[in-house]
Amino acid sequence: MSNCTIETCTVETSDGAKLSTRLFKPRQEEQVKESNNPVVVLVHPYSVLGGCQGLLRGIAAGLADKGYKAVTFDMRGVGRSTGKASLTGFAEIKDVVAVCNWVSENLSANKILLVGSSAGAPIAGSAVDQIEQVVGYVSLGYPFGMTASILFGRHHKAILQSPKPKLFVMGTRDGFTSVKQLNNKLSSAAGRVETHLIEGVSHFQMEGPAYDAQMVNLILEFIASL
Repeated sequence: MSNCTIETCTVETSDGAKLSTRLFKPRQEEQVKESNNPVVVLVHPYSVLGGCQGLLRGIAAGLADKGYKAVTFDMRGVGRSTGKASLTGFAEIKDVVAVCNWVSENLSANKILLVGSSAGAPIAGSAVDQIEQVVGYVSLGYPFGMTASILFGRHHKAILQSPKPKLFVMGTRDGFTSVKQLNNKLSSAAGRVETHLIEGVSHFQMEGPAYDAQMVNLILEFIASL
C-alpha cells in the first residue's frame, strides 16, 4: 500500500442511493502517461452474501502501485452505502453507472476499464454499453453456471452482445461455472473476447488475496492490448 494514496467520497445514484467510494491514486503521478491511462472501476462480489469493496482493496492498491487510478465502491445497502441490495443485481447497475459517471466528470477520465468480481461481473457487464467512456471489460469469475443463472441469467445478454473488448478470468475448479459452460456462453459473444484460465483454482480461492497480484497483472496486460 506504500505507493498509493486513498481518498474517500460519496457518489449519488440516479435514484438517490449514496455510495461509499474509494479512489486509489498513485503517489507519483506521471501526468503525460496518466492522461492516456484508463481509470479502473472495480465492482465487488454479491452484496447479499457479504460482498463489499474491501474485497477488492488489494487489486485496487496493486493497480495504483503500477501508476493507475482505481476506484472501488460499496453497492447499495452495503457498508455505509444507503439503499437496499437487490437479489438479481439489476438495481445495482445504476450504482456502476453512477460511479463511472462520477469518474468521468471528476477525474477527467475519457477511458474507463470496468472490472467485475464474481456477481459483480454480471452487474458490471450490464453497465458496459450504458457508459460511453468504458473501453473494455474484465470479468473475474463470472457466474455463468445453471444455479447462478437463476439470479443473474438476465444479465448475460448485455455483455455477450457488447462490441467492447472483454476478458474472462476463471479458475478451472470454479464451483459456479465449468470451463465448458464458460466456452459455450462465450462462443456466441460479439467483439473481441479473451479467456484466461487458472488451473486447479476454485471460485472463492481466486477471490482471495493470494491471487490479487495475478489479477493486477492480467488487468494490466489487457489494458496494454486495448
